Amino acid sequence: MHASLVVSGLRKVYEGSGRRVEALRDLTFGVDAGEFVCLVGPSGCGKTTLLKCVAGLLAPTSGEVLLEGRTVSGPPPGTAVVFQEYGRSLFPWMRVGENVELPLKQKKLSRARRRDLVVDALRSVGLADAAGAYPWQLSGGMQQRVAIARALAYEPRVLLMDEPFAAVDAQTRADLEDLVRGLWRERGITILFVTHDIDEAVYLGERVLVLSASPTVVQERLKIDLPEERDQLRTRVAPRFAELRTHVYEQIQAAKRGAPCDLRTDTPPPH
Repeated sequence: MHASLVVSGLRKVYEGSGRRVEALRDLTFGVDAGEFVCLVGPSGCGKTTLLKCVAGLLAPTSGEVLLEGRTVSGPPPGTAVVFQEYGRSLFPWMRVGENVELPLKQKKLSRARRRDLVVDALRSVGLADAAGAYPWQLSGGMQQRVAIARALAYEPRVLLMDEPFAAVDAQTRADLEDLVRGLWRERGITILFVTHDIDEAVYLGERVLVLSASPTVVQERLKIDLPEERDQLRTRVAPRFAELRTHVYEQIQAAKRGAPCDLRTDTPPPH
């Protein structure tokens, strides 16, 4: 596997109105092509700042982000982002199909090809019949499916997700988790998924990166050695799932206390 995404010595300092805040201190990690990696950490540890740097929406103070070998200096081609606020990322005056098609207009594609991509993306997220509806006519969970469809239609090689299910109810969240994991397996996209939900990170990821409290470094890189086939009922009651989530929880509590970092690399916790 070659690394699709490399974050190297990433540091971000915010300065303004007499204040100086070091949000990210020294972040270094890689994500292989086709890998599903989840990022968790204490609240306010800079997860969104990191994702914005990776997405080219924010310039780092130092260090760099490499995507498929190229330095990220603006929104990179082949990358799509799904944010938490689906309500703000969809245009209410445009129909669902038009919302999904919008990013495709930057690409030199025929109208027929754009239409095929929109139809395929909406079908993939279970909204084949919703193209003519307006976002405000849909539930929150369906609106987030539209946002995911828009990202898929763009045919990204890398998908960045920033707490995408935080604003929906628990049942919808479980459905969306399974949807994204299914799409990942079907399409082989590289996914970097930011969440504050430890159970979600362990359920979804092949690896979990635990971030320290701000200023942020990678506290632990944890391999999730659960079966590839996962479901909400069996996986979440498996003893190994409980061991992994407990381990991540302990790491985050240690990070909050500012305990020394345990910088192990891809070691699963003991059984």
